[in-house]
Amino acid sequence: MTRTVFCTKYKADMDAMDRPPYPGAKGQKLFETLSKQAWQDWLAHQTMLINEKHLNMMDPESRSYLQGELDKFVSGDNYDQAEGYVPPSA
Repeated sequence: MTRTVFCTKYKADMDAMDRPPYPGAKGQKLFETLSKQAWQDWLAHQTMLINEKHLNMMDPESRSYLQGELDKFVSGDNYDQAEGYVPPSA
C-alpha cells in the first residue's frame, strides 16, 4: 500500500515520497508534508533555476538562494522564475 501525505504545496492527500529528500530535520519535515509529485515539480524548477540563472552549486550564496526558493515553493508563496524562460516545445 502506498503511503500518502497531505501535501502542503497542492493542499490535497497525495502519494508520499519513498524517503526523505535529504538528511536532517528539514528533510524529515519535507518527507512528512510534501508529496512525491510536488518534490518532482520542485526538482524540475530547481534545475531550471540553476541552468537559467547560471548558479554555481559550490557557492554558499547560490545554495542559500535555492533553499529560500524551496521554502517559498512549498509554502505557496511567490517563488522566483527565470526571466525570459521559454519551455521547450513538445
